[in-house]
Amino acid sequence: MKVSIITATYNSAATINDTLESLNKQSYKNIEYIIIDGASSDNTLEVIKQQCPRVTTIISEPDKGIYDALNKGIKAATGDIIGYLHSDDLFAYPDAVKDIVATFNEQHTDAVYADLQYVNKDNINTIVRLWQSGTYNRKKLTKGWMPPHPTFYMKRTCYEQFGMFDLSFKIAADYDSILRYLWQNKVSISYLPKVTIKMRVGGASNRDLKNIILKTKEDIRALKNSRISWVQAVVIKNVSKIPQFFKR
Repeated sequence: MKVSIITATYNSAATINDTLESLNKQSYKNIEYIIIDGASSDNTLEVIKQQCPRVTTIISEPDKGIYDALNKGIKAATGDIIGYLHSDDLFAYPDAVKDIVATFNEQHTDAVYADLQYVNKDNINTIVRLWQSGTYNRKKLTKGWMPPHPTFYMKRTCYEQFGMFDLSFKIAADYDSILRYLWQNKVSISYLPKVTIKMRVGGASNRDLKNIILKTKEDIRALKNSRISWVQAVVIKNVSKIPQFFKR
């Protein structure tokens, strides 16, 4: 099974080295690694070329943001399954991709997700929060549940059939797409109960009050797109994050 992994970068020189190192260490061999760069003005591309011999494709040009970049990566991908490794994230252990592929093969599923650790942006060994996803139940979607998107892998044929990211969303296109795949189109999905990704804190969706408000508005729009009652879903979606800070 060929795995396409997409990394979107823009002036990511400060964090990309950890990302590349974690990809280089992956024991699974059949990886197509695609870098979509938004015409960085720092030395991101130089770092990538020097540090990651497993890069298959590099596209560097202006884009309309991360979701536009990821869409370009999906279009360029030729693997059987597609996943993402963001430029400030890293794989949690060397067999992560191997375990993901094994889950696809064992469960005969269209998608796989796992658990995620939020880590300190300056010290990736300091765990801030644990997103323990739990087993899948479609009804959870009506209560604001979603799998951690950086751990989400899906067959390329599903992207071809059900579409990519909606660029009218600035922050919540991943949530909108998850609802489209799992709720509207009932894509089969399996849970890998391991932390596969470490994610640095400080993402765009929770950067400041303005972004939190925008994220909430877009979450509501995504739920409406899928005809899910949004009041309960939005409240539970946010409240459910609180216990994650007490897990390590």
